[in-house]
Amino acid sequence: MCGSCPTSGCFPFQQMMQTHKLPGPALSLAVLVLLYMGTVCEPYRTPFPDRDPERSDPRADHHHSDYPGDYSQEYHRETSGVKRSECQRCCDPEEEPPRYPYPSPQYQVVPHINITILKGEKGDLGQRGPYGKSGKIGQAGPRGPHGLKGSKGNMGAPGDPCKTYYSAFSVGRKKALHSNDYYQTLIFDTVFVNLYNHFNMFSGKFYCYVPGIYFFSLNVHTWNQKETYLHIMRNEQEMAILYAQPSDRSIMQSQSFMLDLEQNDEVWVRLFKGERENAVFSDDFDTYITFSGYLIKAKSEG
Repeated sequence: MCGSCPTSGCFPFQQMMQTHKLPGPALSLAVLVLLYMGTVCEPYRTPFPDRDPERSDPRADHHHSDYPGDYSQEYHRETSGVKRSECQRCCDPEEEPPRYPYPSPQYQVVPHINITILKGEKGDLGQRGPYGKSGKIGQAGPRGPHGLKGSKGNMGAPGDPCKTYYSAFSVGRKKALHSNDYYQTLIFDTVFVNLYNHFNMFSGKFYCYVPGIYFFSLNVHTWNQKETYLHIMRNEQEMAILYAQPSDRSIMQSQSFMLDLEQNDEVWVRLFKGERENAVFSDDFDTYITFSGYLIKAKSEG
């Protein structure tokens, strides 16, 4: 410090105190003089006049300064209208206020409103609007990749057993038969095969219980000098004829064919009436007359 600012921290003062050993009263008087001079002398001021100690940003002082241009380097004090000499540093470099090439940014306050505070209560559900028009059908997309193989499913319930239909018969006659004034039904007295009793031995007729295609065969023995004339009937309609002319000798005569029968159809054999003398031969020991039939394919099999 210079000599005009006598403080205990100044280097010349410390040197004087070390060089001259002052007695106790003289030291006390020197301290009082220094204190008085400290109160009378102008205190040290910074280069920034009227600076608010709470502000730390010198740019704010520069923005609000009333002085044009750079900061003022003038130091002054006001004491009852008397202007005294200024106290300036002589041993320290001159302090200058910081300079900023860019002006301080301007800030603008933008209000923010919390919409959730202004949101009202939830209203009632409105009615469903009408359906819109159907759009155009788009093009089929590419086929996707194959999916993963699924797990094996459970075993299903057992199905119905395979239904196989059968129908067959074969019967014979051991007694001869002569014609009379009316048609006679050929009755059989011997059974070779009668599956499920589809052939009625009392009426001499086969009853169709399984619709389908059947094969039938009739065999008889003719009588000497007599005509043999029989009809194979389906219900009341003649389907086939077994015929043999009168001859000096008897022969075996046969007829076979197939019929497509419906359920409850009847197949039987009749002897022509007595307009013509006809007969079939047989004896009580051998079977000369046979009638057979069986199912070839049921209609339910497709």
